[in-house]
Amino acid sequence: MTKKTACALAALAALAPAVALAPAAVADDSSGYDKAITLHATLNPFKVNKVTGSGTAMVHLEGTKAHVTVKHSGLLAGAPHAQHFHINAKGVCPPESVAKKRNGNLSLNTTDGAPFYGGIGTSLTTTGDTSPDSGLAIDRFPVGDNVHYERSITLSDEAAKSLREGTGVVVVHGIDYNGNGNYDNVLGPSDLDPSLPSEATNPALCGALKMAAKGAVAGGQGGTQTGVNTAAAAGGAALLVGAVAAYGLRRRSTSQG
Repeated sequence: MTKKTACALAALAALAPAVALAPAAVADDSSGYDKAITLHATLNPFKVNKVTGSGTAMVHLEGTKAHVTVKHSGLLAGAPHAQHFHINAKGVCPPESVAKKRNGNLSLNTTDGAPFYGGIGTSLTTTGDTSPDSGLAIDRFPVGDNVHYERSITLSDEAAKSLREGTGVVVVHGIDYNGNGNYDNVLGPSDLDPSLPSEATNPALCGALKMAAKGAVAGGQGGTQTGVNTAAAAGGAALLVGAVAAYGLRRRSTSQG
């Protein structure tokens, strides 16, 4: 990760309100942070960003141990899509009214939404580190227009607390604003890293995590990404690297956890 990227991520986290306007706690009581809960989110598209995709997310949380499932479809095919738990703000997705004009085009970037969904608490990577430091680890995020992500991870105390208190939000990034099949500079540089196009990091899908009935999450353990497409499944890491190169995204190395 470059120093520039680290600074950008730190700035994003700082945008979360110092005193979060949090909804009522979803845990049974204030001391119940070790109790198992299941959270669900419906991932809706940001239409102002010309997104028509959709998805769902589910988190089974016991203490700080989380089994995470994220499914989405309809985003840019063959391209990596960063995805995160955003935490410690209002616990909601931003209204499209906060979008601003960039290069003459009305769009919503990650920083626009930060006062609503907060800074990055967890990076939902396919392998390795899941901290905010991996927020732009493009080579370790799911790829494609039909993603089934499933992984068991350990959250930070702060992230686990935020999810339990109802201020956890799932955000999937990466849009094709002008519909040309590429991440390009139609909206200018990214607000998180000026060396990347804004399309690569702008939010595409968003959903607030809400309490659901208790129950085990079905599926295998560890980091998996299935149902993307045949080429993505067969290509594995090589496809990730190829996708990054194809869209002008330079590969980032982060520590492997």
